[in-house]
Amino acid sequence: MASYRTPLGRARGLGSAKHGVGHFIAQRVSAVALIFLVLWGVDSVLSLSHADYETAVLWLHSPWNAILASLLIGVMSFHMKLGMQVIIEDYIERPITRNVLLILNLFAAWLIGAAGVFSILKVAFGGGAY
Repeated sequence: MASYRTPLGRARGLGSAKHGVGHFIAQRVSAVALIFLVLWGVDSVLSLSHADYETAVLWLHSPWNAILASLLIGVMSFHMKLGMQVIIEDYIERPITRNVLLILNLFAAWLIGAAGVFSILKVAFGGGAY
């Protein structure tokens, strides 16, 4: 049987998925945090660019530097996950492919974040790279 309802009539009453606002706010907050963390990171890299390995390790032994470096990696990984999630949801039409890619995106973000933070903390707590 043919439907005589307009697209607006079919959509009316369905409501929203109720997750867009939280995702939008998380993206904006992580972007603002990244502004300050990236500025700190660039300044740190420039100040260490002519230092030797031991100086860089001593620099990372400072609690503030280790915390800020871990935050930079963690927030960057989270922001990357949110951005890729939007791209996948907007441009991948097949539900199975979209769901697989969303799961891979989540695992990749966690892996990158965990490996980065682990590496920073290993050096910060005296493990070094040996």
